[in-house]
Amino acid sequence: MRKILFIVLILASKISFSQAVIYSNEFLSVGIGARALAMSNSVTASATDVTAGYWNPAGLSLIDKKYEIGIMHSEFFAGLTKFDYAGFAYKISDSSSFAVTLLRYGTDDIQNTLELVDQDGNVDYSKIKKFSVADYAFLLSYSKKTIIDGLSIGANAKIIYRNIGSFANAYGFGFDIGAIYNKNKWHTGITIRDASSTFNAWFFDNSELEDVFAITANELPKNGTEITLPKMLLGVARDFKINKKIGLLAEIDVDLSFDGEKNTLLSTKYFSAEPHLGIELNYNSLIYLRAGVGNFTKIIDFSDNSDTNSIEQNFTEEITFMPSIGLGIKLLNFSLDYALTDIGGISVGLYSNIFSLSYRFK
Repeated sequence: MRKILFIVLILASKISFSQAVIYSNEFLSVGIGARALAMSNSVTASATDVTAGYWNPAGLSLIDKKYEIGIMHSEFFAGLTKFDYAGFAYKISDSSSFAVTLLRYGTDDIQNTLELVDQDGNVDYSKIKKFSVADYAFLLSYSKKTIIDGLSIGANAKIIYRNIGSFANAYGFGFDIGAIYNKNKWHTGITIRDASSTFNAWFFDNSELEDVFAITANELPKNGTEITLPKMLLGVARDFKINKKIGLLAEIDVDLSFDGEKNTLLSTKYFSAEPHLGIELNYNSLIYLRAGVGNFTKIIDFSDNSDTNSIEQNFTEEITFMPSIGLGIKLLNFSLDYALTDIGGISVGLYSNIFSLSYRFK
């Protein structure tokens, strides 16, 4: 456990400098709502409920009730980490709404064994302490329909708090903006996350670490700032009416990031593009079946060349992806949604069962 603690702290020190950091605040990219997760997060153009405060604030102006509440609890990596969400949306008028979104992603009950062994080599288990590593986000959203028929706009102001036990804390602030345009059966959406760039200021308390880091010849973490660069989410969706009781919605999204090359389907030194798509089949607007595919990743496979005695290797490239499925039930003003997905992609990681519940009234 001591090694694990060292790794956590060293990683924290590496990210605390004043420049853009790839994967900064990445917990905000996990996604909320079992509907969206079942559709591989392909909801930028079709999120029109309380979760729009997270996916695309412009969709909040399209909620169909005066109030809406949403909650979700999910666990990943066999329960090692937990992700919780709660949201509240309020329809101010026929043309405007606001929402509050709370998020927590964390690992609890990590053992701190720094004081387990004293200077004389004696082991005292009563000295073991426990701490949490958790990320929090508070989003305040506003959305309004414009004078252009079918066009809605919205924005988020978000506050970030990140905590590594008593060792480190970070505070951040940023903005998201979004728009949705609906025309007949077509829906288009755009969200720019961290539109102003999001700044996290890290503060470290090294009082417990000075002796240990001196022994291990590691550099103590220093206070600093990390910057999350803007990311653009684009989505296009269309409604299909199969018959009087069966309908279908299909959406394809592309996430554009500008923080360096990644192993995505399309990647340059200027940007990376991550496509993903989802479908939602509904029966009488009561029962919903959903599926999606995303997280397309290029992986280089290094395999020995068995035809020669040389140490040369063959390099092959393959593309992996993440499928997901789910279902939902709308009864009266309640919506219960379920998703089966693997946030780690096709790997040794376990799939997660995710449930979310929402309630609309007045």
